[in-house]
Amino acid sequence: MLLDKECVECIINQSRRVAKAIGASAELSSTLTSTVEDMSKEFSHQQNPPEVAADVYEKMALLANRTDLYDEVKALSTKKALEFIPLLEEKLTNSSDKLLTATKIAVAGNVIDLAAQVEFDLHEELEKIFETEFAHNNFTLLQKKLEEAKTLLIIGDNVGEHIFDKLFVETLKELYPKLHISYMVRGNPIINDVTLKEAKEAGFDTICNLVDSGVNTPGFVYERATSQAKQLFDASDVVITKGMGNYECLSDTHRRDLCFLLKVKCDVVARSLGKNVGDIICKMR
Repeated sequence: MLLDKECVECIINQSRRVAKAIGASAELSSTLTSTVEDMSKEFSHQQNPPEVAADVYEKMALLANRTDLYDEVKALSTKKALEFIPLLEEKLTNSSDKLLTATKIAVAGNVIDLAAQVEFDLHEELEKIFETEFAHNNFTLLQKKLEEAKTLLIIGDNVGEHIFDKLFVETLKELYPKLHISYMVRGNPIINDVTLKEAKEAGFDTICNLVDSGVNTPGFVYERATSQAKQLFDASDVVITKGMGNYECLSDTHRRDLCFLLKVKCDVVARSLGKNVGDIICKMR
């Protein structure tokens, strides 16, 4: 999915969010926004939005003299997500369809997105997610593929959301004990995406194969991945990707047996999917 003109304004707006998140001075705030506005004049519309965003965030981190622009916010997102775990574990315990419940939990976590055009309240989403149907519903096909698979790769998205993903992985292990599961994260801090640091803190390395993709983009760009990540992406029987960034990068991928799990949070992705902002998606390709 290539950069749309609406994506340009969205990326410029993200510079203002960064300034607010790091408590930037008025001078630094102005510098961040004006720099991104200048960069936007040269954005390539032959790249996808996460590729463009990677260069922008690298520049903003340099200007702010910070390695991770959202480290404090990510810690708060994790703390907030953990508060919901007892409730979600109870939902799973009482569920008559644990796979569907765990999949809905994984999608609900996808509302934690600091780069989205539209923001959603996590508590509100959890109140209604279990009664909400997938607008694009390939869940039955996903279930069939998982039953047949020996290996599964899940490509993570945001911090906080990864806490919900852990419940998803744990449920998959319970339902499919012979399934070998890998969880892939970003190669370095970019927006609020999950990296090895947050994944290890959550304990992913103790429940599945934890993999650093090597990508510096807020979405899995195959060409930027390590050779190990590419091999895993190509060889896994099933791949599940979380969130819009991964969809934007992989909507035209060579892979089959790939499932996009996400909540639609911008008009551009909504148009690409033929759905509406706010819809939840379980789409196989």
